[in-house]
Amino acid sequence: MNFSFSRARRAVKILRVAGRHRLDTFFESEQLPGWLRLAFRLSPWRLGPAPSQSPGVRLRMSLEELGPVFIKFGQILSTRRDLLPPELAEELAKLQDKVPPFPEQESVAIIERALGKPVAELFASFEAKPLASASVAQVHGATLKSGEQVVVKVVRPGIEPIIRQDLALLYTLARLVERYLPDGRRLRPVEVVSDYEITILDELDLSREAANASQLRRNFEDSPLVYIPQVHWDYTRHNVFVMERISGIPVTDIEALKARGTDLKLLAERGVEIFFTQVFRDSFFHADMHPGNIFVDATVPSDPTYIAVDCAIIGSLSDSDQYYLARNLLAIFHRDYHECAQLHVECGWVPPQTRVQDFESAMRAVCEPVFERPLSEISFGQLLIYLFRTARRFDMEVQPSLVLLQKTLLNIEGLGRQLYPDLNLWDTAQPYLERWIQERYSPQSLFRRLQRHAPSWLEQLPALPDAVLENLQHARDADRQLVNQRQRVVELQRQQQRETARRKRHLIAAMACVGAAAVAYPGGLALLSQAPVLSWVLGGAALVLVWPRDPES
Repeated sequence: MNFSFSRARRAVKILRVAGRHRLDTFFESEQLPGWLRLAFRLSPWRLGPAPSQSPGVRLRMSLEELGPVFIKFGQILSTRRDLLPPELAEELAKLQDKVPPFPEQESVAIIERALGKPVAELFASFEAKPLASASVAQVHGATLKSGEQVVVKVVRPGIEPIIRQDLALLYTLARLVERYLPDGRRLRPVEVVSDYEITILDELDLSREAANASQLRRNFEDSPLVYIPQVHWDYTRHNVFVMERISGIPVTDIEALKARGTDLKLLAERGVEIFFTQVFRDSFFHADMHPGNIFVDATVPSDPTYIAVDCAIIGSLSDSDQYYLARNLLAIFHRDYHECAQLHVECGWVPPQTRVQDFESAMRAVCEPVFERPLSEISFGQLLIYLFRTARRFDMEVQPSLVLLQKTLLNIEGLGRQLYPDLNLWDTAQPYLERWIQERYSPQSLFRRLQRHAPSWLEQLPALPDAVLENLQHARDADRQLVNQRQRVVELQRQQQRETARRKRHLIAAMACVGAAAVAYPGGLALLSQAPVLSWVLGGAALVLVWPRDPES
């Protein structure tokens, strides 16, 4: 009951905020049901002046007012540029996840319950005042007994019930949008909320984030490209996460980077290289690389290194998706739209019945105007969005991994252009992709893959003869079943023919009897019961003459 009351109160607040910012103008009133149209007309919102701000600004302000869960949803929604109008996506991208911290004593209590000891015993020092606070967790500085500087990330108390409550309301709003908003079905709001549900619930498990960070750190061990802080597993639980404290310049602080004499061109190019290395070499990429999660170690300005934190959202691609994505990107580089269309069909991104010529023509219409601009001005990520949007017209089902990849590419490209406006992403990416394709099918690579799969094949080898015999037996059984089915079909057809013939015999017999009786005895049908024996004899003779033979005889 308390939960229902809380949910109802939350729904009322959402309606009040929506009214204040006139979100009703997002809907075409003619498409609404009568009761809702009447409610809008009688609502006090319409008594105020018409909204002066753009729809995007009003939506952003509404989400900010509704709090952390809705802010986070808006941030993720802004990455779905394949679904949203550009102006709406740009405005939602401005959402800042700056949330007031929760009380220090609650944070200490959570840490002590999770780790089973007082904070004073766990750490040599602990900063009760948080370093940062976000929608799901907040971060404190601390020093381990061994002297290492660390940060302690703590999940907000009681956040999960609030998230689940807001998710239920978001699903309700999504269904309304899908049903009543123009183009609501195309925007697929229920699917977007479902993706968000997976993302935000995963963020509640800090041990998952710690595991992601450990994997990324291992992938880039001793690499000059990026540094991932070390995880301290002895101090990590599902709601508490302790990792190495890093010091670096926020990647958005361009002035500080310039003051250090940082090689910004190299830094921008390394960002692109990090992205392609994660996607194609490791198939394990940091999918939340917005500027707040990226720092720069400019200790050696001529050789700067990225530092990445917050590894809660990770993307990965299958081997086939890696291959087809690389070939698609190269086809785009070469403006080979036919190959790009053919690849979309081959890899199953669009239905197999798609006409390649039609898809090729649609892609050409999208890409050619873009390629008329200088390469340094072309947004690689935006072009990928245009292609996905075009493919959506041909019933392409965009996989979550591809959406995460698209979002990450947009972040990396925007970051690179902010650091070095003349960054030519194409010059950086094309050689990498061509080299990856060559290495993938080099003899050494094929041999390594054979080595990787060899133990599994050898393990299954003794069972191979049995498997072959079993498959042959299955094939024989299938053939036998097919023969039996065919015989059964023939038998059913014969039965149907016999039944049809029987019915014809009965009909003809009746007609012959009646006709013969009527001819032999002109008294008519009414007196048929009084017909002489001759009439019945003639009727029987006629029946014998027209009696059909059995189909099997």
